[in-house]
Amino acid sequence: MTPVESCSCRAGAPPFGILTLLFLLSASLSPATDLTRPHIVLVLADDLGWGDLQCYQPASKIPTPRLDQLAAGGMRFTDAHTPSSVCTPTRYSLLTGRYCWRTSLKNGVLDGFDPPLIGPDETTLADLLKTRGYRTACIGKWHLGMNWQDRGGKPIPLRTEGRHRSGDEADFTRELTGGPLDCGFDTYFGISASLDMSPYVFLRDRRVETVPTERHEEIEDTLFLAGVPGPKAADFRMEDVLPRLGDESVKVISQHDPDKSPLFLYLPLTSPHLPVAPSEMAKGKSAAGEYGDFVWETDFTVGRVLDALDAAGMTENTLVIFTSDNGGLWHTWNFRTSDDGGAPPNTPRGNYTAGFGHHSNADWRGTKADIHEGGHRVPFLVRWPAKVTANQVVGTLVELTDIYATLAEITGAEPVEPVGESSGMDSLSFLGALTQTHSTARSFAVHHSLHGTFALRQGDWKLIEGRGSGGFTKPRDGRDLGDGISGQLYNLSVDPGETTNRWEVETDRIIQMNPLLERVRATSARSAHGDSR
Repeated sequence: MTPVESCSCRAGAPPFGILTLLFLLSASLSPATDLTRPHIVLVLADDLGWGDLQCYQPASKIPTPRLDQLAAGGMRFTDAHTPSSVCTPTRYSLLTGRYCWRTSLKNGVLDGFDPPLIGPDETTLADLLKTRGYRTACIGKWHLGMNWQDRGGKPIPLRTEGRHRSGDEADFTRELTGGPLDCGFDTYFGISASLDMSPYVFLRDRRVETVPTERHEEIEDTLFLAGVPGPKAADFRMEDVLPRLGDESVKVISQHDPDKSPLFLYLPLTSPHLPVAPSEMAKGKSAAGEYGDFVWETDFTVGRVLDALDAAGMTENTLVIFTSDNGGLWHTWNFRTSDDGGAPPNTPRGNYTAGFGHHSNADWRGTKADIHEGGHRVPFLVRWPAKVTANQVVGTLVELTDIYATLAEITGAEPVEPVGESSGMDSLSFLGALTQTHSTARSFAVHHSLHGTFALRQGDWKLIEGRGSGGFTKPRDGRDLGDGISGQLYNLSVDPGETTNRWEVETDRIIQMNPLLERVRATSARSAHGDSR
């Protein structure tokens, strides 16, 4: 249990042990003031780059006033990373504290009709918090699978190859299982996968809100309204999804009684992932085209949530975490040198923001899906007025995987021991960084690309197993390089752009780092961390 900071004991107090006394003190507080059970709002943007926010990159062409305000009111991390450079694996790790490559999903992502990735015996973040009396709500993009059935009542199987499916055979009148309500959440509203994936319907708890009677057809080579063809509800418009998620979030907060229970709201947004679908009120709000407008609307939606917390009198004791599931897709390819090329993807959309002079990932190399920094270094903002000092910028190394252990430590929930396939096995608490009471736990990070390339970050050094990006940026691997070099090694302290490969001149460092990565893969990040300090 986290120590209560403002504890003064009367002379002649009964001779309770200190842990018993702390428990009694916390139990006597209402949920609204109990610092061991703060309200928690976890916002996960979709494909938002490190450089999209002005508080990270002042040269950003996109106004982000509410997120900048959030950063000023708390702590801004500059060295935060997703465990994967694409969405489904990161979402899995966020909710379970366990690397996704330990599951059957070794590369790629799920589609809108795949079965659940989270196993029935796994303990999620929502499960963990419910043991401490939290009301748990999920609003937004799930993308972790659920059990759909076809019109004959047969389960729709896991997609093993090819494009994301249309799901025309699905029975949209049947109850859905294996989704948020079976992963610890009391309520759910949102969509099953990404906004460019079928089905184009809203889900509420275990049901499709409006059975689809129409069909969405793909529009080639457009940013706006692109997506896999598939069934669509008559009232479903892509540009309405983000505002609807904002509406539902405000409703959850405004209808919550903070004196009865603490609230955990997990808000995985659909933006600014493709399709770029800003609502009419957002158009023209940025200097980076419709993508920039969509990021502005993301900022606006977070502002609505913050305002709802203010109106409910919940701000002081609410822990707000804002981050992204991977790096941004949009980038201008301006590397002066590059060991493995640095050419943009062969797609008409690959250089979209270059015409606006906007760098979604700032000066970090690569994009979403890549093993390089642009693929997994993300914005990470934390505000908790009751405990976290405002206006701090820290370089502490954190992974989104660590939210699990951190919230367990804050709330006194018992994390699962890091053995076997336990939830929490790869999660290390960063509470000490938030409160500045003790040093942070994480001394290394493990990264994973779309196509399964591993990287290990330890101190200033980053080791990548293999050549190329492992993702969208060409070359994807080293087959076309022909120089016999088998991997990549960069010193980020002097080469943050990953331009000079030190693989052939720092062989001793490679020999030292490789066993740590192997240890993580064979055991857990927690176990390996104990061996690496």
